[in-house]
Amino acid sequence: MHFTLYANGSSKNHGCEAIWRSTLSILELSENEIFYLSPNPEDEVLYGNPVPSDRLIAANIKRSFVVRAVNKVSSKLIGRGLIPEKFDTSFYEKPFSQSAVALSCGGDNYCYGKAPLWLAAANRKAAEMGVPTVLWGCSVEPSVLKDPAIVRDLQSYALICARESLTYEALLAAGVDKNTHLYPDPAFCLGAEEGPLPEGFVPGNTVGINVSPLILRLEKDKGTALSNFRALISHILQNTDMHIALIPHVVWPGNDDRKPLQLLYNEFAASGRVCLAEDDNCLRLKGLIGRCRFFVGARTHATIAAYSSMVPTLVAGYSVKARGIAKDLFGTDKHYVVPVQQMTGKNELLEAFLWLYENDKTVRARLEEIMPGYKTRAAAAKEPVMQLVSGR
Repeated sequence: MHFTLYANGSSKNHGCEAIWRSTLSILELSENEIFYLSPNPEDEVLYGNPVPSDRLIAANIKRSFVVRAVNKVSSKLIGRGLIPEKFDTSFYEKPFSQSAVALSCGGDNYCYGKAPLWLAAANRKAAEMGVPTVLWGCSVEPSVLKDPAIVRDLQSYALICARESLTYEALLAAGVDKNTHLYPDPAFCLGAEEGPLPEGFVPGNTVGINVSPLILRLEKDKGTALSNFRALISHILQNTDMHIALIPHVVWPGNDDRKPLQLLYNEFAASGRVCLAEDDNCLRLKGLIGRCRFFVGARTHATIAAYSSMVPTLVAGYSVKARGIAKDLFGTDKHYVVPVQQMTGKNELLEAFLWLYENDKTVRARLEEIMPGYKTRAAAAKEPVMQLVSGR
């Protein structure tokens, strides 16, 4: 019996890496039971994906340049594309033909505006080959459910495991309720490894900070997000004895956390209390984040690493997933998530951090109370997957 994991990014996004690592652990699968599809298989080798090379499939989604160009123009002029898009789905044939189930495990593929049409193409290919698909550990932006085509696509999954309640409730309300369940993100079950600490990192007295280029693109007013992080770092350095660790969690070309973090490092390095962490695998990065006193981050799986390590965490959020996860952990996203799109000044992040700083014992106690059961619930997502397999 084999499983295919697809629709996930490469492991240079350590959230994507955390997903495949924790999924193999939850489902208790060996590398020889997996086909893993990646847009850059060499990245999987770099970060230790154990799947053998003959099961590591390059997932190159090919689209017609002409069709894309025509549809881009027509969408601006009349609000829709003129030519139906077609995708090369041939690379799915080998893994799908040998798999009992296929897990679409890119958790936020339905989060950013109109969902990619290639997801629906993959679903159709799986249906043609008789392979049930699972939307695994997902968030779905409620606004995309206004599109009937996306609702139909979602209804075609044999199983959906929503990772937070805002998505779960939105799916049910849209009629995507055939086999839809609520389980926490699988990465809450990820292990951690402690590696060498960056110079200047003080365990238990360092604030971990993660900034992504994505939030800089989504901010309402240009420069607002970085201004908020500058104000936060300045306050910490001037008013506390805590150190700062700038921690990248995605190092994709064109979407590399190290670029904005390097800017911040250059501005504050002279303090002697700011360090810039090196890139590493997700296990080592979680080990580093887990030794922080606080964490302030943009990348979802960097914040999941912090939450699951019982580190009081503030999220510079940009989609339903940040709000939903915070709500499920604390009963509200207030004080825990600052939406990037709503930043208008330079102190929104600092004000939220000051609340977290004053309430750190209460927040940490809450995480210590809820996290064991939360991880158990995440691991229980194995049950409906195996029921799906056994029912074939």
